[in-house]
Amino acid sequence: MESKKKLCKGCDKEQFIWKSHGRYKYCKSCWLRVKPKKPLVQIPLKSKRSAIRKKSSKMSALDTVYFKLRENFLYKYPLCGAALPKCTSQSTDVHHMKGRGKYYNDVTTWLSVCRTCHDWIETHPIEAKELGLSIKRN
Repeated sequence: MESKKKLCKGCDKEQFIWKSHGRYKYCKSCWLRVKPKKPLVQIPLKSKRSAIRKKSSKMSALDTVYFKLRENFLYKYPLCGAALPKCTSQSTDVHHMKGRGKYYNDVTTWLSVCRTCHDWIETHPIEAKELGLSIKRN
């Protein structure tokens, strides 16, 4: 397919067209001279989107209740209930023995533990079940 020479807007000569800008056509040398700095058509900026919430409103309501229950629970049981080796004996965490799902705010499934014991329970789930520190969810 042969390219046809067309009239260049920059030099008004019959040239091979390098680029076109809107309805104007330019040869290579003219295009490099008059190259537009902004696009001819302004593209509208997208509106700012709000970030996805980190917690649902339902979970926020559950957390409000949980933190009050947790504070009372740790006050009532200040010593670690696991007492594993390297235990610090001061309870700082609440271990959810049946998991956090539907038992999230069920105090009967909680165990007050220190951070080292809680880490051990979470990293050794089979042994924790054998010791009675975790309970099957079913």
